[in-house]
Amino acid sequence: MTLDISKYPTLALADTPEELRTIPRDHLPQLCEELRTYLLNTVSHSSGHFASGLGTVELTVALHYVYNTPFDHLVWDVGHQAYPHKILTGRREQMPTIRKKGGLHPFPWRKESRMTYYRSGTLRPQSARH
Repeated sequence: MTLDISKYPTLALADTPEELRTIPRDHLPQLCEELRTYLLNTVSHSSGHFASGLGTVELTVALHYVYNTPFDHLVWDVGHQAYPHKILTGRREQMPTIRKKGGLHPFPWRKESRMTYYRSGTLRPQSARH
């Protein structure tokens, strides 16, 4: 499955945080709208979890816009929150492969990108026991 990026003209301008920071501030709400729609359209076909990612769209855009990523590191405490981050850090075209063999991991995965600094996932209660 591939999505037609021309349906997301502002998002098409932001494949990396460096590109994101060139977008005028008054276009950021449109970027967030397109990012949310792109997230829904990709992840709904791959059985991924997207609710927490939808909740971090504006936060992700703001963090990448204000901070100098990749120099400044972002860490996500729940992997599914990082889906917008994956889209804005060069993995947009790979999002339809999430949760598929050979595709993107559903959690932040250090080997996927220089923009991922910490592997996170869901902590199982038994792994927290001493």
